[in-house]
Amino acid sequence: MSNAEGEGCPRSRKPDNAPPQRMKDPANPSAVLSAFKTFQLELDTKHDKYERLVKLSRDITIESKRTIFLLHRVTSVPNVEEVLAEADAKLDGVRVKIGQIAAELRGEDLFQFHRAFTAGLQEYVEAVSFLHFIRHRSLISLEELNSRLLFLNDSDAKQGASEALAFQVTPTDYLLGVADLTGELMRMCITSVGNGDIETPFQLGHFLRQIHDGFAYIGNTGPYEVSKKLHTLKQSLAKVEDACYALRVRGSEIPTHMLAHVFSSRAAQIDADDRVS
Repeated sequence: MSNAEGEGCPRSRKPDNAPPQRMKDPANPSAVLSAFKTFQLELDTKHDKYERLVKLSRDITIESKRTIFLLHRVTSVPNVEEVLAEADAKLDGVRVKIGQIAAELRGEDLFQFHRAFTAGLQEYVEAVSFLHFIRHRSLISLEELNSRLLFLNDSDAKQGASEALAFQVTPTDYLLGVADLTGELMRMCITSVGNGDIETPFQLGHFLRQIHDGFAYIGNTGPYEVSKKLHTLKQSLAKVEDACYALRVRGSEIPTHMLAHVFSSRAAQIDADDRVS
């Protein structure tokens, strides 16, 4: 037996006349590569839209907070209507931003991008409901809130179209905004007492109890984020009720200029007790 036969079958050799292998033309990608390029384009488009919505939400949050800070001045200025008119103008600017969100979401699934702008919507709900309470001493409804969020697209307006963009605040965003409102009402209560206003704290206490009863009715059956804010709501209610109790029992004993300091100290004590418990 020869060495070649002992080493096994010889390796197969390419025939001399076999055509050379051709390199794949990068100008003609395969179907898989083409599909992935399509996916990349879709994801980049979605990411860019998401970032634009985040920026709009940040602008809405900032302007809504400024409106809330402005509204706290109603307890110390002689012309309340002037402050409310300025707050209306600021909220009109906020609604322009919400209209831009509505334009971005045209033809899209709202809940795919909801996380990008939910913080701004909650702050807007808080500002609008705070203004509504100052004017009417009641809670604005979700239906009334959404009725103000109808926008005419610029391109439609130029073409004379009557169809408007409608943006709807979700029930969860509405509830979260109302829960945050209770903290502003608690601050308004302390400020009112410091300015010698004895009636407002009792109005706020009654209103906060109604809101608390409503949230208690929802209980743990509502969204998780809502149940998380129930503790903060209870804290705000406890502080206002404590202030009302002190006004009713010891109001005549405490000098007017000392009331705000006394109630702020008692509110801080309530916070400390909650942390201990």
